[in-house]
Amino acid sequence: MDETIFRVAAVQAAPVFFDREATVEKACRLIEEAAQNSARLIIFPEAFIPGYPDWIWNIPAGQISLNQELYGMLLEESVSVPSEDLEKLCLAAKKANAYVVMGINERNSEASGGSLSNTLLYISPEGTLLGKHQKLVPTLSERTIWKYGDPGTLEVYDTKLGKLGGLICWENYMPLVRYSLYAQGIDLYVAPTYDESGSWQATLRHIGKEGRTFVIGCCMAYKKEDILSQCPKLKPYYKEAGEWINTGNSMITDPNGNILAGPLYKEKGILYADIERHILHNAKWNLDVAGHYARPDAFRLIVRKESDPVIQIEDKTSWEETDKPIIQ
Repeated sequence: MDETIFRVAAVQAAPVFFDREATVEKACRLIEEAAQNSARLIIFPEAFIPGYPDWIWNIPAGQISLNQELYGMLLEESVSVPSEDLEKLCLAAKKANAYVVMGINERNSEASGGSLSNTLLYISPEGTLLGKHQKLVPTLSERTIWKYGDPGTLEVYDTKLGKLGGLICWENYMPLVRYSLYAQGIDLYVAPTYDESGSWQATLRHIGKEGRTFVIGCCMAYKKEDILSQCPKLKPYYKEAGEWINTGNSMITDPNGNILAGPLYKEKGILYADIERHILHNAKWNLDVAGHYARPDAFRLIVRKESDPVIQIEDKTSWEETDKPIIQ
């Protein structure tokens, strides 16, 4: 039976920087804590495991040797899908009886294993992976770390809480991508981010009102100590930084753009809000951008979701010409 009233949680925390195993363990503890407070949907920030690569905004790209070393460290501690790390997260979601959306740095283990995507994992209360979404376009210096995401990962999932999906950080500023989610009837729109700004908070409210959807904006709360204690070699590049590298400002809004919880500022914690599903239908009376407010006779959006893998392996027996001689 679908749930009409339930609680969502935005986890505003810091990872154990550059430490995949420790961050997975921390994530599992935070999932348990949120579940103990009755959360049925638990959202983590973008790139939570093993951390957002904040150094990209401080170290010039021309310092190739250092950037290569840091990238190698991040790659070594990033997550493969599937993997034992994913199994631990799925078990934690099952114990919590909650949907979990987790931000990770994902290795392209299906191919070279040497490139990274900024990825969201969607995990069910049954402990299964519903799917994943890869950030379509990394922003500015992020392109030195993450590759472009696979459009085949742009999905909305049917759940007992409603239709669940979302976008990562500034890909929420891509109007056509947002609209593709609205057209799939999204109810619960997750927006994990590293953006702490006031304009980002306005964006979350706009998305809620535009899409007539609940929006869970979840940001990482980073102190300088969180990064430098794990990677002392970065100290010269953070001399002018204050105590907080990222202040968080996670926030949850309703389908009318009203703030339900937050913003949570300069604080590590879990933000909660109670969701009433009937508000979704009520709000669409006067605005449904993918329904009565759409004009498909004038405008039409075509979405191509086909994946384009780097390599495809075919079984030799499937080749029609395998047994035919080259010269007859």
